[in-house]
Amino acid sequence: MDFTFTEEQQAAAEAARAVFAGVAPDGVPSPSLVPGAVADDFDRALWTRLADADLLSLLLDPSYGGSGLDTIALCLVLRESAKVLARVPLLESSAAAVTIQTYGSEEARTDLLTRIGRGEVVLSVAAHGRTGHDPAELAVTAQRDADGAWVLDGVQTAVPWAYNADYIVVPATAVAGDAGLTAAQHTAMAPVGTDNVLLAVVPRVHEGVVLAEQISTAGERLAELRLDSARIAARDVIDADGAWEGLRELLTTGTCALALGLGEGVLTMTGEYTGKREQFGHPIASFQAVAVQAADRYIDLRAMEATLWQAAWRISSGATGALPSSGDVAVAKIWASEGVRRVVQTAQHLHGGFGADVDYPLHRYHAWAKHLELSLGPEATHEESLGDLLAAHPLG
Repeated sequence: MDFTFTEEQQAAAEAARAVFAGVAPDGVPSPSLVPGAVADDFDRALWTRLADADLLSLLLDPSYGGSGLDTIALCLVLRESAKVLARVPLLESSAAAVTIQTYGSEEARTDLLTRIGRGEVVLSVAAHGRTGHDPAELAVTAQRDADGAWVLDGVQTAVPWAYNADYIVVPATAVAGDAGLTAAQHTAMAPVGTDNVLLAVVPRVHEGVVLAEQISTAGERLAELRLDSARIAARDVIDADGAWEGLRELLTTGTCALALGLGEGVLTMTGEYTGKREQFGHPIASFQAVAVQAADRYIDLRAMEATLWQAAWRISSGATGALPSSGDVAVAKIWASEGVRRVVQTAQHLHGGFGADVDYPLHRYHAWAKHLELSLGPEATHEESLGDLLAAHPLG
C-alpha cells in the first residue's frame, strides 16, 4: 500500500509551514504570570494570513471558494500550527464549516461558507457538555415551537474562542413537550433518545445566549455557554443523522493532530537543547540515560502519528472495516492523550532548571499539552470505549 500523502495534501502542509514560520510560541505571557486570560482575542493577523493562503477553506467545495480537500489535509495543517502554538480557532471553525457544508440547509451554506473561507466569519463548537465529563448532546435540550423554530435550553462548558466567534455550533437533544418551560424544567426532563441529536448554529450575540468567562489550563479564554429559551430558526439547525457524530470525530482527530504537532515541536526543542548543553565536557545528548529517554518519546510520537493517520483516513475515505471509525479514533486518543503528556514531562526533565523557567517557551508547551490531554480525556475511558466496540463487533 502507498502511505504517502497526495500532492494536494503536501501542498497544504507546505503552505502551513510558510504561514507559521514567523510565529513565536513564546510571544504570549505565561498563564501563571497574568491574572486572567493571556489575551482577549485570538491572533487576528495570523488568521488573515491563513485566509490569504486558502487554509481556512481547505475542506470546502470549490463552489464555496474552497480546495475540496479532506481530513488528512486539515490534520497536516493543524500539526504545523501546534508546533508554534498558533492561537487561532482553525480546528473548530474548519470542522463546523464542513459539517454545515455536508448537512446544513442551502440557506446556511450560501450565507456562511464563502465568508468562513475568507476568514470573515469564525465558528466555534460547544463539545464538552455541562461539566466536561458528560455527553455534550445531553447538556442542551431543544424543542420546536409553533412556528417550526427550535428553542434551546441548557449549559455547555469550556467553549473555546466563544467570545470571539460569530457563531457557536451547539449539539442538543430534541425533547417532546412545551417550548415554554423554564430552563430548569428543560434540564430536568429526560431526553427522548440519543438518536434525536441536532446541531444548532447559534449566534454569539443572540437573545437567550449568555457567556460566562472561564480560563483554560493554557491560559486561553473559554466560556460557559448558557442558553435560556434561545430561539433558533429551522434553517440554522441540522437534524440529519450522523451530523454530530461526524463533527465530534473530526474535532477529536484534529485534537490528536494538535497533540502530535506539539509533541514534535517539544522533542525538536529538547534535541537542540541537549545537543548544546554540556556536562563533564560532553553534550548531555551523548549520555545513554538522556538518549534512551529521548528515543522512548520518539517512539511515542511515531505511534501517535500512525494512529492519527489511520483515524483521519477512515474519516476521509468512509472506508468500512471490522470496527466503525470510532474505534480508530479511540485508539488515536489513547496514544495522543498519554503520549503528549509523556513527551512534555520528559522534555522538562531533560531541560533541567530551564524546563521550569516561565520565561522559556517550554513552559507554554507544557500548559498547552495539559489542556489537550484534558480535552482528550483519560486513557482508561478510551480503552473502555474500545472494549465496548470490540464486544459489539467481534473480530473474526
